[in-house]
Amino acid sequence: MLPSRQIPKVNLGLIGGSGTYSLRLTETTAEDQIEILGEQLVYDTPYGQSPPFQWFRLKNKPERMVLTCRMHGWRAGVTRAQASQQVFWVFREAGVKKVLAEGGVGAANHLLKPRDLVIPHDYIDFSLRRDVGLEGHYLLVMRQALCPSLRETLVRVAEVNPLKRVFDRGIYVVTDGRHFESPAEVNVIRQWQGDIIGQSLCPEVYLAREIGACYAGLYVVVNYAEGVVRDWEHQELRDIFYEDAPKIWQIILKALEEISLDQDCGCADLRKPTLLKDTYLI
Repeated sequence: MLPSRQIPKVNLGLIGGSGTYSLRLTETTAEDQIEILGEQLVYDTPYGQSPPFQWFRLKNKPERMVLTCRMHGWRAGVTRAQASQQVFWVFREAGVKKVLAEGGVGAANHLLKPRDLVIPHDYIDFSLRRDVGLEGHYLLVMRQALCPSLRETLVRVAEVNPLKRVFDRGIYVVTDGRHFESPAEVNVIRQWQGDIIGQSLCPEVYLAREIGACYAGLYVVVNYAEGVVRDWEHQELRDIFYEDAPKIWQIILKALEEISLDQDCGCADLRKPTLLKDTYLI
């Protein structure tokens, strides 16, 4: 086990969200699946002290090592923007080139149902977390924001053991939270052709591009958005979070086993040197 101050070199980053928040890896994962190499690993970053990370390897593919944090690194006293910067700074220092994320989302599209799985292909950022980056050395082209190779793997493994239905496309609309949206806001999102609503994909997708990593996510519908189909129920939300978390974890684990470690998808080529310099013309 490495001391907390030393960041291990790993292939993969995993951002745990509300879909697996109720889990403890050491309690829910069979001993023949993963080997825990480090726990409660906290690092000093230029953006403050990082959230605690776990470091593990896949036993059937020991060369695949993963750094993971819970609930996007969000915690009391730290803004969500700062948490994202801390997480991706650690990922960059670790050498991560593939990032998987998961979470719970609301359904703006009335054809979706609770427990459906969505692997989105695009996003709309309605959040106010703007200009959240690292050093700003790059121009970020968001033409292919969510890696097609990672998405294909997530879809393939999710279809083997889905919670309900699996959708291989969708537009994820990012809002600030922590409150849910009003019916009027949801109506605007539907007019913009948003399918699911969540609070985490941005700025993570920007930061992944900034560190040259591929990024994709698996999202479980946990409720209808306000004004869609019927009023959501808190108990249903709770049941999904606690009952389905082990199934979501198994999908994520299988994806970590099967994703290609090569970056032949073109994502890395969409990070360009910035045209803005330190010297400003007045």
